[in-house]
Amino acid sequence: MGRIFLRDCQPGDFVEDVFVLSQKQLSTTTSNKQYIKCFIGDRSQQVTARIWNASRQMFDVLPESGFVLVRGKIENYQGNLQLIIEDFRPVALGDFDLADLIAHTTRDIPAMQRKLLELCGNIANHSLQALVNAYLDDKVLMERLSRAPAAQSFHHAFIGGLLEHTVNSMEVADAVCRFYPGLNRDLVVTGILLHDIAKTWELSYDCSFSYSDGGQLVGHIVKSAIWVEDKVRIAEAKTGEKIPQDLVNVLQHIIISHHGQPEFGAVKLPATPEAIAVHFIENLDAKLMMSIAVTRGELPASAQGNWTEYQKALGTRLYRPDVAKPDSAGSGGSGATSAPELGAKSPAVQLQLSNPLFESAPAPKRK
Repeated sequence: MGRIFLRDCQPGDFVEDVFVLSQKQLSTTTSNKQYIKCFIGDRSQQVTARIWNASRQMFDVLPESGFVLVRGKIENYQGNLQLIIEDFRPVALGDFDLADLIAHTTRDIPAMQRKLLELCGNIANHSLQALVNAYLDDKVLMERLSRAPAAQSFHHAFIGGLLEHTVNSMEVADAVCRFYPGLNRDLVVTGILLHDIAKTWELSYDCSFSYSDGGQLVGHIVKSAIWVEDKVRIAEAKTGEKIPQDLVNVLQHIIISHHGQPEFGAVKLPATPEAIAVHFIENLDAKLMMSIAVTRGELPASAQGNWTEYQKALGTRLYRPDVAKPDSAGSGGSGATSAPELGAKSPAVQLQLSNPLFESAPAPKRK
């Protein structure tokens, strides 16, 4: 019998399988009895879980974040699924299929890496190129960028999600900037590369997606802005040339304003055309990703009717049907065109890098 994913569970279902457990807490009921609360998840969904009549010994057996064989019952609690765990035991890697538990990008990571290099390779400003190279030459950072999710749960919440979100947004920016000659393409593309870069540090993603202590205390926006100054020093030491302070200021402004409004985490309102562009482009990618996932993606068995449940991040319910599908494959009447394969060659200037992570990338010819 195949695995039943949490996305497809209904109240009353019994489950017995391996899940990812995270954020365990030992608490006490109003009647002074101990219980454990935590999160249980697989690649499809994460739900809250409870272990009633618990003890400190049971709590200590559970990993802080790890893989656990669980037997229990799904319940409805205040409109959301909750798992009441009746029995459990920790398990080791190799006893289950890891792909069932941790969501992963369906895109080709090496192809996305090559596309990122190509887009960065077209930066014409010498100082900006030197600064970007300081990031790209950081092998550990680039490896983390290729693996990290873009969020804990909202958008691109899967392994490789941060790279996918970054490359998507950079490609959109590269196209959009052609329509606005007064918009500095180099600043927009660099701003998108750097806007979420510290999510590689903010989020923990070894077996479940959660926030690190530093992520909780400082956050990726502030840390990303700080990293600009660190990379400036590295770039200046390598090139022997000073990077203008106004360029540093503008890049840090793009980073700290990219959430748009203070209530959404922005430190400043976007105050340059490039900061406005970065905010709307990366937000477009995030919101479209979320909306497509809940309307056209792999839907849970409980999904019925034309409308989704209320989507908190989008502030509304969404209409699911795609009412303008092409009548036949290859039909020219729909106005749709097929997207080029990600990673396909396109004209770009050559970027000289010594980063082993990208050594397999083909070197495009200089115009």
